[in-house]
Amino acid sequence: MPASPTPPNQPDEAAEKRLRVNRELAIPLTEVVLRTSRSSGPGGQHANVTASRVEASFDVLASRALSDSQRARVIARAGERVVAVAQDERSQTRNRELALNRLAERLARALVVPRKRRATRPTAASRERRLQAKRRATERKRERRRPSEEG
Repeated sequence: MPASPTPPNQPDEAAEKRLRVNRELAIPLTEVVLRTSRSSGPGGQHANVTASRVEASFDVLASRALSDSQRARVIARAGERVVAVAQDERSQTRNRELALNRLAERLARALVVPRKRRATRPTAASRERRLQAKRRATERKRERRRPSEEG
């Protein structure tokens, strides 16, 4: 029998489950706290006895998977604790998947770096439209004036 690559009581770090947030980031599921409770969603009497609602929460400050810049960006956009809840399905397993997917989406949105705007010159057509609008406004105001007494 071949020897196992890791001792039996130590977790294999390569096999550790991770939540894929984007191409660059996958956070270990050990950093995500999952809580279950009774759902107010579909299921009838089943919902009264089954803890199918799942809440996934991620503590941004305590995470070792995020770089300092990522941590600062997530805190600025989503707060120190990112939470996602799912109670859409009767199955706790399916709600767990949904909550983790929603958590990953929120983190991914918080991590997006907006593109810098490059200043451009207004086009000739837009300048002409602006001037036409100004002329129309001037004419409108001129028409509102009292008629001159000289006539």
